Amino acid sequence: MAKRGKRYQEAAKLVDRSKTYEINEAVALLKETAKAKFDETVEVAFRLGVDPKKADQQIRGAFVLPHGTGKTQRVLVFAKGEKVKEAEAAGADYVGDQDLINKINQGWFEFDVIVATPDMMAEVGKLGRVLGPKGLMPNPKTGTVTFEVEKAIKEIKAGKVEYRVDKQSNIHVPIGKISFDNQKLAENFVALVETIVKAKPQAAKGIYMRNVALTSTMGPGIRIDVSNYR
Repeated sequence: MAKRGKRYQEAAKLVDRSKTYEINEAVALLKETAKAKFDETVEVAFRLGVDPKKADQQIRGAFVLPHGTGKTQRVLVFAKGEKVKEAEAAGADYVGDQDLINKINQGWFEFDVIVATPDMMAEVGKLGRVLGPKGLMPNPKTGTVTFEVEKAIKEIKAGKVEYRVDKQSNIHVPIGKISFDNQKLAENFVALVETIVKAKPQAAKGIYMRNVALTSTMGPGIRIDVSNYR
């Protein structure tokens, strides 16, 4: 494992690794351990009691954080006809069809999220090889393949985040910036935990939330007590 810097080691001393913290206490501690000179992203990491290899234990979705993420997402919309005007009026950063597909094929990625109308997916699907590895492929489960273009754009701009269990049964989701006030971070955290609890597959057995940690971009992980949610 790579040797951690002095700043990280100093911050890590403030965290009791054997303890799980109540969320308000954890957020206050997080502010103490965030030592970077930039506005660090705050992320939640879940270790879940599911088997992602089984189709009935896949977890994927999206929801809008009560206080947003602190980041303005650049939204690209694949649409045609009337839906182009709807997307532009709703504040999409880029709207088009084959012209944008060609640009992406040539290596252009000046966007964060893609929304596509269902009638565009036959063409957009051809970008799977390029978009898939970057996690940018639109998906009905996250509300990014839809004819409700205006709603999708407004939710993304308001702070919609996606969650998806990986092969190691982990989920990582950003919930804001270190500059957020403590209450907003705590409320975003609670909203996220409740969303992940609702997403529990019926087939999952045993303890569902095995480990939950709060972390900033450069800081140590702080384990959170989620015994109320198990």
